Formats: sequence, C-alpha cells, structure tokens
Amino acid sequence: MTLTQLEYVVAVATFKSFVAAAEKTFVTQPTLSMQINKLEEELNVKIFDRYKHPISPTEVGAKIVEQAKVILTEAKKIDELVNKSQGKVSGTFKLAVIPTIAPSIIPRLLDKYSDAFPDVSLTVIEAKTSEIIEKLKNDEIDCGLLATPLDDNRIKEIPLFYEPLVAYFNKEEKALSKKNGKP
Repeated sequence: MTLTQLEYVVAVATFKSFVAAAEKTFVTQPTLSMQINKLEEELNVKIFDRYKHPISPTEVGAKIVEQAKVILTEAKKIDELVNKSQGKVSGTFKLAVIPTIAPSIIPRLLDKYSDAFPDVSLTVIEAKTSEIIEKLKNDEIDCGLLATPLDDNRIKEIPLFYEPLVAYFNKEEKALSKKNGKP
C-alpha cells in the first residue's frame, strides 16, 4: 500500500469518477485504475462499485476512504515537521475565498505570498461560504477567507480587517432634514 494509491482512492471518492480523479491527480486514467486495482488485490476487497454511476465506494470502501484521508493528513504533517525542523516552509497551501472578495483580495495576496513563501505552492479556489466551512471541517483546505463571523469551535477565526458599512444619500434627501431628524 502506498500513499499514492491512497491519494487516488480519495480522489475517486471525491470526484466520483476515475476519469475526473485521474485528471485532478495528473495521471492517466489507466495508471490510476491500475494502482487502485493493485490496492484492492492487496487488501482483497473491492473499494469501489464500478457498476454504479456516479462511482461510489462499497461499504468497506467508504471506511477505507475515510482512513486514507486520515493517513494522508498525517503524512502531510510529517513532511511539514521535517521541513520546519530544517527551517523550510514548503508544500501546498490550499486557500478558499468567497467570490465577492476574491477579485479584490487575490491579486494583492498572490504577489506578497509568492515573495514570502517561494517554495509553497498556493492553490486558490472560489466557493460559497457553506462550502468553505465544510472544506475546513473536512481538512480539504488550509484556510478560508469569509465575510461572515462564524460560531464554530472547530474552526479558528482570525479577523483580518473590518470594512465600514456606509450609507450615502443625495444632499437633498428628505430623510436627512432636521424636521425628520438624522437616520
């Protein structure tokens, strides 16, 4: 059993397709299928029901997928530990951003980030708030930039800045007259 095989298993479970999983893991579909077949032979179980569309894990396959996620997360921590002990910051940082702030934040962030961490590959995705929260809880991303404060003890929240919300009126607006008082 290899970490690569486990990565392929998680990818197939995530994308529910061998073809899509192969594309996302940058290998050919036959290579991905062969590695999963080898793992199934080694474990003497079927991980995926290939007759269902979309592809889904078998009962034992679902448990294998969950354990594979744990193993891959822990393996990533080992890499980070070694790099940190050597004074290096490397690897991949997965950032999710809501579409409303992505255009204003991402361009400024990319330049500063690549200068500060040249050995770290930055992956940026746009997603809805609910999707970002779910990805954080499932350890699928490292950070999410949201505009809504959360009340979830499983997610650490660090305010980056506060934007004032300002109302603008025409000077002649009647709602602003002394007779009506100021809003």
